[in-house]
Amino acid sequence: MSTINLKAVNLQEIKTNLLSGLTVALAMVPEAIAFALIAHVSPLTGLYAAVIVAFITSTFGGRPGMISGATGALAVVMVALVVQHGVEYLFATVVLMGMLQMLFAVAKLGKFIRMVPHPVMLGFVNGLAIVIFLAQFGHFKTVAADGTTAWMSGEPLFIMAALIALTVAIIYLLPRITKAIPSTLAAIMVVSFGVPFLGIDTKTVGDLGSIAGGLPSFHLPAVPFNVETFRIIFPYALILAAIGLIETLLTLNLIDDMTDTRGKPNRESLAQGVANVVTGFFGGMGGCAMIGQSMINVNNGALKRLSGIATAIFLLSFILFASHWIEMIPLAALIGVMFVVAEKTFEWGSFRLFGKVPKSDLFVALLVTVTTVITDLAVAVIVGVIVAALVFAWEHAKQISVNTFVDEKGWKVYELQGSLFFASISAFQNLFSPINDPDEVVIDFRNARVADHSALVAIDTLAVRYHSLGKKLHLKHLSQDCLELLENAKGMIEVNVMEDPKYHIADNKLG
Repeated sequence: MSTINLKAVNLQEIKTNLLSGLTVALAMVPEAIAFALIAHVSPLTGLYAAVIVAFITSTFGGRPGMISGATGALAVVMVALVVQHGVEYLFATVVLMGMLQMLFAVAKLGKFIRMVPHPVMLGFVNGLAIVIFLAQFGHFKTVAADGTTAWMSGEPLFIMAALIALTVAIIYLLPRITKAIPSTLAAIMVVSFGVPFLGIDTKTVGDLGSIAGGLPSFHLPAVPFNVETFRIIFPYALILAAIGLIETLLTLNLIDDMTDTRGKPNRESLAQGVANVVTGFFGGMGGCAMIGQSMINVNNGALKRLSGIATAIFLLSFILFASHWIEMIPLAALIGVMFVVAEKTFEWGSFRLFGKVPKSDLFVALLVTVTTVITDLAVAVIVGVIVAALVFAWEHAKQISVNTFVDEKGWKVYELQGSLFFASISAFQNLFSPINDPDEVVIDFRNARVADHSALVAIDTLAVRYHSLGKKLHLKHLSQDCLELLENAKGMIEVNVMEDPKYHIADNKLG
């Protein structure tokens, strides 16, 4: 009986990931085309990037379920390079971008994403949700014969709005009836079949550009291999690598929090680098994690590598065999999907934080949100981290305190308060007096947080001091990461599944 149930679970999991992969692939088509047009390259350049980057990162990356491909955050940087020097310089830049990301992974720098403050994460999520929402309104414009653009009006606008409303309604209402098929996929299918059946005239994917093509072929960038070329492409490669890694690792962190799992930042960074090197040699524009498509995948319950691999395979099959049919999909259906993604991505609970959290945290969150919308993600996150660090330093950097008492068993209890990280290690060590303490000592971390490797070393060192004096140390309310990473103090941790906190530590071993 257990074997049959296991097979049923596995089959259901495969079905969920395959159908979610198809849904994500359909949603990626207009995005990839639009981002390619922003960067002034052909639609296939964006689609090839989506195929290659999604396949490699899903197969070898550190965050199963996360979807990567061509993104707008990268496209807006690429456009200046393409306009000034041509698409071949873009391919060379993408290759160098990938190499820089691989160096980042080899240096094991991915751990530092764990230290991005929560207000910055909140601003990142809300900012990107707004960007995703606003980006859809570009499809409400029409291009006249003279090349000018104007907003849709009259019947075309009414039809577009009605189809979007239908798509959104299906996505929200269908799960109340059945979950046999992802509601996003069902909505796309209903609108796609209903429009031609009813003879409705509306904008389709084909209006953005043709997606028909063959297999991507190996192609060395046709640029001079000299210092001058390097001087041109290096600044762009560095900016693109930074933006790609920031968006990727923050999305990884977000999915970790949503699913209560733990991705591997360094492994994901390496996979992203390899993917961009390969796509640069196969005529793609490069890419990184896509928060919108990743949210579609996660909300569908698809958390396996299969979903991303299926996305890449479906995308390639669209290019090779089904371009005519995919180009007939109404844009309204895909706009509706992305509207829902924006709504589900936005942290509506953040409005309830006013008056309940420090004003500095709200300021940082709002700053990152606004900066993401008006500039770009990389600038927003860097500004947010700097401001958050300054606020932290101003208010309570290097401050850590302890309450001590002797319990009914005669054990001395240290109730620690504050953040334990590299800057507070010295103060932490001065809080304890192993020589004068009784034989049984308890350190309670309920109101403290262990942040980095230096903190772990400090705890291990303290454990050695007590052990050398023949005294027993008990460590309470530490996270699972601490249990895995501590060495000398591992046997002193008392596990309480119901009360122990859940948080991640910036450490290479978990990268």
